[in-house]
Amino acid sequence: MTLKIYTPLTGEFIPNDPELFDDETEGFIPMDGYDLASYKEAIAEALDRENHCGGDGWDGNLMEYYHEEDGVKAKVSSAVVSVEYHEGRLCGCATVELSEPLEGDEPTRLMEYLSGQYSDGFGEGFEQRDIAVDGGVLNVHLWQTHGFSMICERPNPAQSHKPPRRPKMRLCGMDGNIFAILGNASRLLRRDGQADRAKEMADRVFASGSYEQALSIISEYVETELSRPPKTKQGDAR
Repeated sequence: MTLKIYTPLTGEFIPNDPELFDDETEGFIPMDGYDLASYKEAIAEALDRENHCGGDGWDGNLMEYYHEEDGVKAKVSSAVVSVEYHEGRLCGCATVELSEPLEGDEPTRLMEYLSGQYSDGFGEGFEQRDIAVDGGVLNVHLWQTHGFSMICERPNPAQSHKPPRRPKMRLCGMDGNIFAILGNASRLLRRDGQADRAKEMADRVFASGSYEQALSIISEYVETELSRPPKTKQGDAR
């Protein structure tokens, strides 16, 4: 049995260019899970390194540091931290493997333990790592003093087979600048937790041969006046 425990991410972006600083940034630009969505790959790679930095073949399983002899210890075989999109933003995600369901106060004890690891253990070390990204570095926090919460869900295999959601965007009224249109579409996708698809869309647009082809590509990723309606299964039409 697998559980996913989602937690909010926050961070600071420290630009290489000092001209980007102003009186309010205090040397860094604060970021939330929506802002960090564009950096999923870099953050995931940094967490993967953190999960293997302990040596001796350690694979990031935080349950190796759980020392209570209780039901949580007996039932939870592993808990490994990564990042995933959840409800439109990038979140911390502990993937928990169980031999049998948790009962009584066991879920609470597990989450209290993970919260402690995020604030004083694993997460405290990770937030001190500089993550190199375009234009500067990121420091990412798995735990926050305010607004920290945990959402526990069981993965839904059927969800992965659903077609990606297309945010709505009207082309009417835009100035015809394909870069402005692409920028608006990319922001919509990133806000919807689809940063990977935003990059894929941009790569295809830059490789396209005409304005019309570029619009057609964008309309595959966001719903515009040019988008084709979704296909219906045979027998579904009324």
